[in-house]
Amino acid sequence: MTQPDTILGGRYKLDEVIGRGGMAEVWRAVDVRLGREVAVKRLRVDLATDPTFQARFRREAQSAAGLNHPNIVSTYDTGEEPDEKTGIAVPWIVMELVEGHTLRDLLRSDDPIPPEKAFEWTQGVLDALGTSHRAGIIHRDIKPANVMLTPSGRVKVMDFGIARAVADTSATMTQTAAVIGTAQYLSPEQARGETVDNRSDIYSAGCLLYELLCGRPPFVGDSPVSVAYQHVREAPVPPSTLDPKLTPQMDAIVLKSLAKDPAQRYQDAREMRDDIARLLAGQQVQAAVPAAPVAPTAVTTPLDQSSGATTVVAASASSASPAGVGTLTGEQDAIMDEEPKKRSPIAWILALLLAALLAIGGISAYVYLRPTSNADMATVPTVIGQTEQGASAQLTTAGFRVETTHTYGEEDTVNQVVDQNPLAGKEAPKGSAVTITINDGPKTNKIPTNIVGMTTDDARRALVEAGFVTKNITTEKARPDQEKEHLDFKAGQVVTSNPAPGADVVPATQKVVLSLATGKSVVPNLVGMTWDDAQKTAQESGFTLTQDPPSSDPKATVKSQWPRANGREEAVRADGINVTMNTAQPVAPPTPASATPTTETPSAQPSATETQTTDEVDVPKVTNKPRDAAISELKAAGFHVITTPAEVTDQAMVGTVVDQSPAGGKAAKGSTVTIGVGQAAATPSPAPSSEQSSAAPSKPA
Repeated sequence: MTQPDTILGGRYKLDEVIGRGGMAEVWRAVDVRLGREVAVKRLRVDLATDPTFQARFRREAQSAAGLNHPNIVSTYDTGEEPDEKTGIAVPWIVMELVEGHTLRDLLRSDDPIPPEKAFEWTQGVLDALGTSHRAGIIHRDIKPANVMLTPSGRVKVMDFGIARAVADTSATMTQTAAVIGTAQYLSPEQARGETVDNRSDIYSAGCLLYELLCGRPPFVGDSPVSVAYQHVREAPVPPSTLDPKLTPQMDAIVLKSLAKDPAQRYQDAREMRDDIARLLAGQQVQAAVPAAPVAPTAVTTPLDQSSGATTVVAASASSASPAGVGTLTGEQDAIMDEEPKKRSPIAWILALLLAALLAIGGISAYVYLRPTSNADMATVPTVIGQTEQGASAQLTTAGFRVETTHTYGEEDTVNQVVDQNPLAGKEAPKGSAVTITINDGPKTNKIPTNIVGMTTDDARRALVEAGFVTKNITTEKARPDQEKEHLDFKAGQVVTSNPAPGADVVPATQKVVLSLATGKSVVPNLVGMTWDDAQKTAQESGFTLTQDPPSSDPKATVKSQWPRANGREEAVRADGINVTMNTAQPVAPPTPASATPTTETPSAQPSATETQTTDEVDVPKVTNKPRDAAISELKAAGFHVITTPAEVTDQAMVGTVVDQSPAGGKAAKGSTVTIGVGQAAATPSPAPSSEQSSAAPSKPA
């Protein structure tokens, strides 16, 4: 048995069991990756040993995951995990955790359900069925326990797809309660083991509506077999017979949905839903309003008066009824007739008429119930693995009608029959339908387009919610050409993906690579540019530009920059580029290089930043330190830094701070420290010749 704190699929932590059924147990769990509560349903271990059942369970779970409707409990994920004791791979499904109560809970309470509410809730069920039927999914187990009602009043239908997998197994009627579901909601064709379609769900929805209106299902009995027999052979009592407040139009909708012949029912969920909408709007319904009954269709035989019960025996086949068929409480379904002391002539006429009707019914029942001859039966051939065309031809030749449904499946069986009902080898009446399921291939989904600009975690979350598998999602550094389109992105934001956002792929197997912004760009060379040109160039690479100290000279050009540019060095765009400007004003000739490097002195007027604070701090001594380390240390101490070139003859000093101003002591926090950085001395120009120096004679005094 699974223990609490077990983690399935590396992400779903089981908390507590919140429900058990004939097939599975349901756990409250937490998706540790997304931090949300979910419900996890695990198949029973004994059912998981059947490989066919496992395959169908997985296929149907995949189909259910494609259903997206407000009235359907969402399916988030599927997988399988070895059982802790047996080691058997047990499938599980992760679903939306819905708070509220099932309709079964409401029916068990003493609170009456207003007819309007019963019809409104049934509309929600039909909306869900309409979506599933369009997707080729037949629920097969509509019942009060599978319909939730949230605190806001929304209907949520559960167990889509799972019931399909169960119904496809070769379960006998003795296994009905454990395998197929509650027999009180089976359609006649389900009870007979015949092919079912969406109209079978319509019948089950009619049973649900009947119980909501009357407080009991249309048929009850001592065993699932006896109830199934009634579904096949007996007509339901009109709801208004049990509750006189119900109108003939309400009877019409219920009885049309409960027709024995699927062709006489509503043909799809939308048709029944629209008729209910007409009823609630006070309009005439399309279903035929039943006429008042002329005579009962069953013989009512009183039992011992002290028993308080009446057995309703089908007049057409009383001897063939299984034990307990139709045993209902006297309060619910029958009125015990007292034998009058005298019979009037009218009574005798009615009695004779009743006898004639019963005789006709008996003959009809014999014709209907007599065994089908072997000449009318045929063996269903195997068509799994064939194309739709080939399977249809073979089934038609064998004498069967062909009905086709579609599902998602593996790539290697695309456009092939992957399931059939009835299964191969079964005997079925000639002319009956064999349903074949065609594999349309793996389900596809688009890579979300909104992942661009998301953080890595948010993008992963969006992909998982779109059906992609976490282990298939990886990241890489975005190329410069990819990042160029998103220069405003910070490091870690998604620039693009491979496959690209919007691509239509198979999420279950597709690997997705997220390209993440680095937040860096190659530093452009701005030296020699005017302020306007430098700004434009910097912005093209994603940098902002600042001056220190600021210059008001419109003709000034960039003298130096930090970070420097060498065509390869990258820098964080958000840090920007700081430049020092040359002015167009005449300047004194440069001082010849000397043994001691010189440093430019900042303006005698303090800059705005220097006057913003009077807090004095220690000025770090950075002489003989590498340029970058010196700048980092000074900035960390709260100073602005200006670098100036200083010629050195010792190549070891190139790139090293050879001078600083101020060289220590204390200075106002936010003020500027200028450092001289060693650079190789330029080759000196040749000295002028003596002829040149004496070419111009001096003027006489």
